[in-house]
Amino acid sequence: MSLSIIFCYVSQIGMSSATETLCGQAFGAKQYHMMGIFLQRSWFVDLVTLTILLPVFIFATPIFKLLGEEEAIANSAGYISLWFIPFIYSIVFALTIQMYLQAQQKNTVIAWLSLMQFVVHIPLSWLFVSVMDFGVNGAMCALCMSSWLLVFGEFVYIFGGWCPDSWKGFTFAALRDILPVVKLSISSGVMVCLELWYYAILVLLAGYMKNAEVAISAFSICLNICAWEFMISLGIMGYLFTEEEEVAHSVSDLSVLLAFSVLLSGIYPVLSGVAIGAGLQTKVAIINFVCFYAIGLPIGAVLGYVIHLQVKGIWIGMISGVITQTLALSFMTWKTNWDQEVSITSARLKRWYLKSGEENKQSSDHA
Repeated sequence: MSLSIIFCYVSQIGMSSATETLCGQAFGAKQYHMMGIFLQRSWFVDLVTLTILLPVFIFATPIFKLLGEEEAIANSAGYISLWFIPFIYSIVFALTIQMYLQAQQKNTVIAWLSLMQFVVHIPLSWLFVSVMDFGVNGAMCALCMSSWLLVFGEFVYIFGGWCPDSWKGFTFAALRDILPVVKLSISSGVMVCLELWYYAILVLLAGYMKNAEVAISAFSICLNICAWEFMISLGIMGYLFTEEEEVAHSVSDLSVLLAFSVLLSGIYPVLSGVAIGAGLQTKVAIINFVCFYAIGLPIGAVLGYVIHLQVKGIWIGMISGVITQTLALSFMTWKTNWDQEVSITSARLKRWYLKSGEENKQSSDHA
C-alpha cells in the first residue's frame, strides 16, 4: 500500500475514533438519541476532511518522485492511489458506523457484516484477477465493491429500524455545535496518525537502503505479521508471503525483534483505547509525537544508516518508540484523576445535549 493511501486511510481511522468517544459516552449516560446525532456529525466532518485530502491521491506520483522514490515505484503508487478514492470514501461510513454500533454492544452484527464482505470479496477477486485477468484493476474493483457492500449492509441495519433508540433519522441538529466535534476529530486524527504514519515512514526509509526491494519486502512482511498476530500462529515464516529466498532470510533475521514487537502490541493498544474512551486524544497525540518522531525515528535512522544495521536498525528504532510510548501511556493512566475525568465528560455531554423527540413532546404536553 502506498504512502499516500496510508496517509489518508490512517487519518480517517483517527478521526473516526472521535465517534467512538462521543457515542460511547452518550451510551454510558443513557442519552441514546445523541448517538445518531454524533454519528451524522462525524460523517459530515470526515467527508469534508477526506475531500480536502483528495489531492494526495490525485497527485501521488509527483509527490513520490519529489520524495526521491524510483520512477517505477512512484508511477505504480500513483496509479493504485486513484483506485483507492472510491474505497476510502466507503471507509468514512464503515468505520464510523462500526464504532457507533460497538458503543451499543452490537458486535455480533459487525461480525456478520464483515463475514459477508469477506465471503463476497474472495470470489470477486478470483473472478476479476484470475479468471478475467484484469490484474490490479480487477483487484481494486473487487475491493471497492465488497467495501461498499459492507456499508450498504450497515445502512440497511441502521435505517431498517434495528437501532430504534439511537437512530431517529436525519436531522439538521447534527450541524449544530459542530466545532467541538471538529476539534475532537482533529485530536483523534493526529493521535492515531502520529502512531501509524510512523510505520509508513519507516517503510519509506527502508526504500532508500541498498537492495531496497528486499528491504521493503522483508520490512512489510514483518509489519503484516504484527497485524495478523491475533489471527495466526506466531511460528509463521516469511515464505507464506514470498518465494524470494533472500527476502525470507531477511525476515528470519528480524524474527527476534518481531517477537518483541508482538509482545508490545498487546499492551499499548489497550492504553490507547483507555485514552480514546476518556477523550484524552490530545495528550496521547503529544506522547506519540515525542516517542515516535523525537525518539524512535532518529534512533532508527542512526542505527540503519550511520551504524549500518540496515533494516534491523530501523526496526530497533521502531521498538524504541513503542517502548517509550507504552511507558508514557502507563504513567499517564496511573496519574490521571479518573473522578475528575468523569466530571469533565458529564459536563461535555450536558453542554452538547439535545432533547429527543419524546422529551420535546412531553414538554409540550405539560405546557
